Amino acid sequence: MPSTDLSDLKDRSERIRLGRKARAYLVHLFTASGVAFAFLAMAEVVQPGLDPRWVFGWLTLAVFIDAADGPLARAWDVKLYASRILGGTIDEIVDYLTFTFIPLVLVWRMDWLPGWDGLWVVLAMVASLLGFANTSAKQAQEGFFLGFPSYWNVVAYYVGLLAVEYGTDGAYVSLAAVLLLTVLTLVPVRFVYPNEAPSPWRAIVTGGGIAWLGLLLALLPTFPELPAWGDGWVLWVSFLYPAFYFGLSGWLDWTSQ
Repeated sequence: MPSTDLSDLKDRSERIRLGRKARAYLVHLFTASGVAFAFLAMAEVVQPGLDPRWVFGWLTLAVFIDAADGPLARAWDVKLYASRILGGTIDEIVDYLTFTFIPLVLVWRMDWLPGWDGLWVVLAMVASLLGFANTSAKQAQEGFFLGFPSYWNVVAYYVGLLAVEYGTDGAYVSLAAVLLLTVLTLVPVRFVYPNEAPSPWRAIVTGGGIAWLGLLLALLPTFPELPAWGDGWVLWVSFLYPAFYFGLSGWLDWTSQ
């Protein structure tokens, strides 16, 4: 092969390598961009005229980033081409802020829980932090999380709905759920990892999750009150998917032991 052809081949190979490195680092930036939405959500939380709809709107955008960055990272070999940056570390920090810390601060700020609401919130935060730090928490190859996977953003959404719809009774039901989930964060029970759910459940979990998220977003314009078109039934319909998720997680955990 002529030397000029060999040189051109090397140049092309180098350009391809640099292009792959560039897009790999762009995935890291994409993951890190979730902190911008964490900032916007927290900025709303501390406003005197706090509107929880904006908080959950910003947190929802962070969820979309979290759902997309993992598949992108795997498809574009981020660990190979951008190994100096630990994308998993960025992801964990952003997730703790957007899935746990900010939603629970919002619950405290809105006074949606009864009694020593600051104590319940801190207990959940600590349990979640320990869960994030657990090296066995993600069992992606098996399709599970170990312990409740800190979906406190969803919990906070329901806490707000129950507090407004059912008053004191709803607040106490929410408190019981928060305490139970705090315990489940620390005990060795497994929950389905939606992006890595075992076959044939992945499509069902993913498709059902998208439909359920769409329903929750449809409630956002009037949050924390229920819309007139869904008053009296939509809240209970929205519980079907979480019930399915918890039931499937328990069944798969039991049968896969």
